Amino acid sequence: MSDKPDTAQPAPDEGGERIAKVLAHAGVASRREAERLIEAGRIAVNGKTLKTPAFKVAPGDIVTFDGEPIADRPPTRLWRHHKPDGRVTTHSDPEGRETVFDALPKDMGRVISVGRLDLTSEGLMLLTNDGELARVLELPATGWTRRYRVRAYGDITEAEIQRLKSGVTVEGVKYGPIDVVVDRRTGSNIWLTVGIKEGKNREIRKVMASVGLTVNRLMRTAYGPFQLGSLDKGGTEEVKRAVLRDQLGKLYPLDADGYPLKGAAPPPPTTGRAKAKPKKPRPGGKPAPDRRGADHAHRRRKP
Repeated sequence: MSDKPDTAQPAPDEGGERIAKVLAHAGVASRREAERLIEAGRIAVNGKTLKTPAFKVAPGDIVTFDGEPIADRPPTRLWRHHKPDGRVTTHSDPEGRETVFDALPKDMGRVISVGRLDLTSEGLMLLTNDGELARVLELPATGWTRRYRVRAYGDITEAEIQRLKSGVTVEGVKYGPIDVVVDRRTGSNIWLTVGIKEGKNREIRKVMASVGLTVNRLMRTAYGPFQLGSLDKGGTEEVKRAVLRDQLGKLYPLDADGYPLKGAAPPPPTTGRAKAKPKKPRPGGKPAPDRRGADHAHRRRKP
């Protein structure tokens, strides 16, 4: 009888690639979604169910998702999709509602979204087969502006517009600078063009409500350099490889065949936490003790 456990164990830190990254590159899931798949017992390595995301895949390892081997890493691809109102941005909806992915052409294979649009929002969605690219494009550090056409009930003053440009805090959540341009007023509604860089959950609706506006239509028209343009509602169109390479540039460098260049460093991840100010030296030149405890010191050490 074998002494091997029936669950895969973490590999040594030397060599290999993190399982979440492998799954992301294969287009199975984003890194965050990969962790949930592992927790659900749906990922196995060399026939053994994985129980922790702290695992490195070595060359030659066979990774399976729901019992099926994941594909070799394909070239990175990106699509523009015009999401209609009423579809949810998820691969499987427990309420049985139609999803964005239900209506996609079957020959696209498995793709994931770059960010989300909620049920009642519409407009441009970016879809990719590369979960690592999705992660990079979602980071605020990328600096790409998401632009929206917004119709809302109510009115907004110039003073409120200027306040939004400086960033606001709503219900304890801090939002970064928001650009607002008034396009026109029609009866009791107002049309705005709004630009944001963070894309937090229901950000525009919550921020507009903080200045007395009730959003009743929300359409994303641009995500960084990629535009909705004249794409038909429900339509999907792939971004040509040359255009993709040009627009991504040094942010996510691709070779001529569409594969990420080795050694390319994406923007650093952001945690959303404020950095602590450095402690001033105590009299006599001795540094102030770190009173945050051994647990904090343990977390600071690299795995």
